[in-house]
Amino acid sequence: MIFVIQKHDATNLHYDFRLESDGVLVSWAVPNGPSLDPSVKRLAVPVEDHPLDYGDYEGVLGPGYGAGAVIVWDTGDYDVVSGSVDEGRLTFTLHGHKLKGDWSLRRFKDNWLLVKKADSFAERDGDILVDRPESVLSGHTIESIR
Repeated sequence: MIFVIQKHDATNLHYDFRLESDGVLVSWAVPNGPSLDPSVKRLAVPVEDHPLDYGDYEGVLGPGYGAGAVIVWDTGDYDVVSGSVDEGRLTFTLHGHKLKGDWSLRRFKDNWLLVKKADSFAERDGDILVDRPESVLSGHTIESIR
């Protein structure tokens, strides 16, 4: 199964975290983007599912819902370790270009928390969002496609 993280400069810059499930991309908007630091919990707001073919979209969305520049910040495969989205708790392993290792999504009231698990891919120093802003597909940054 695939995962995709699209950096989306809409009204507010955010990262759309998407996991393939049952033929669609189940999606969350992560306002501050993923963190490699296991002590950092990121808010993940559920949004509508997207079709699988949207997973490689890059470009500028026109006026209306979601308007703004989009790049594929990271993508790869993932494996479920335990739980499910329906249960409100999911632990999974990412095999991406930028993100690797174990992660969890936990429902917290109406939203979710995205957290990196402490493993050999966790980092407490630096910020991967700053250090690696480019698309893994095209090499473009949000600024270069606006």
